[in-house]
Amino acid sequence: MTKKAGLSRILGDYTWISLGSILYSLSFDWFYVPNQIGFGGLTALGMILNHLAPAIPIGTVVLVLNIPIFLLGWRFLGGRTLISSLAAMTATSLLVDLFAAAYTFPPMDPMLAAVFGGVSLGAALGMIFSKGATTGGTDLIARLLKLPFAWLPMGKLLMAVDLSMLLAVSAVFRSLESAMYGIIALYISTLVMDTVLYGLDRSKVAYIVTSNPRPMAAEIDRQLERGVTFLHGEGSFSGQEKLVLMCAFKQRQIVPLKAIVHQLDPEAFLIVCDAHEVLGQGFRRYQKNDI
Repeated sequence: MTKKAGLSRILGDYTWISLGSILYSLSFDWFYVPNQIGFGGLTALGMILNHLAPAIPIGTVVLVLNIPIFLLGWRFLGGRTLISSLAAMTATSLLVDLFAAAYTFPPMDPMLAAVFGGVSLGAALGMIFSKGATTGGTDLIARLLKLPFAWLPMGKLLMAVDLSMLLAVSAVFRSLESAMYGIIALYISTLVMDTVLYGLDRSKVAYIVTSNPRPMAAEIDRQLERGVTFLHGEGSFSGQEKLVLMCAFKQRQIVPLKAIVHQLDPEAFLIVCDAHEVLGQGFRRYQKNDI
C-alpha cells in the first residue's frame, strides 16, 4: 500500500468514526436521557452521578473514568486501536455535553425511545467498531473480551457487560421500567450493531449437483466472476461419480446464479446456504485482531 493510499484509508476511517460518534451522542441525548432509559457502561455511571448531582456533566464523568481502562487496553490491543478509540471516546463524550447544552430534548413515549434509540445507537456503535475503534468504557472492555472469546459477536459481548449497569441505573432512578426499557434498547442495539458489523455484506455458498459441471462452472466464472471448486461426490442411488460445484458469492448474485443453473441444467440440484466470515479474493481479507 502506497503512502497516499494509506493516508486516504486513515482519513476515511476517521471520517466514519466521526459520523458514528455524532450519531451516538445525538441518540443518547435524544432518546435515553430525557426518558430516563437505562443505559449500560460508564455512561450509566455518568447518568447516575448526573441524576444525583445535576452539575456534574455526563460526558466529563465518562472521560475521567475511561483513563484506567484505556491504560489496560493499551497493553493488550496496541497503540493503533487505542488511538482511534481515544478519538471516538473523546468525540462522543464532548458531543454528549455539547448537544445537551445546545438543546434539551423533550420526553417521548418510552417504547418509541427504546426502539429508535436502540436502532440509532446500534448503528452508531457498528460504524465505530467497524473501523477498529470503541467509545471506551464497557465498549473497550467488550473489545478486550473479544481476544479470548473470538467466536462471540461483539454485540453479544457488549450486551453481557452492560446488563449489570442497567440494574444500577434502575435502582438509582427507582424505576424497574427504566431497566426494562433499557433492556429492550440494548437488545435492539445489539442486533443492529451485529448487522452493521457482520451482515451488511451477506455472503452465500451454493452447492450444485449437475450433469454439466464444467460448462456451468465456466459460465459462473464468466458472468459472476466467482470461482468454483469441484467436490468429488457419488450418487447413493446410481453409484455414479459426480462433480459437485461449490461456489461462494454475494447475496445480490443469487438471482443470476439461479438463472445460470436453470439455463444450463433445468434438472440440476441447487442448495444455497448462508455463509459467514468469508475470507479470500473477492471477499474480506484477514486482519489480526479482527472483530
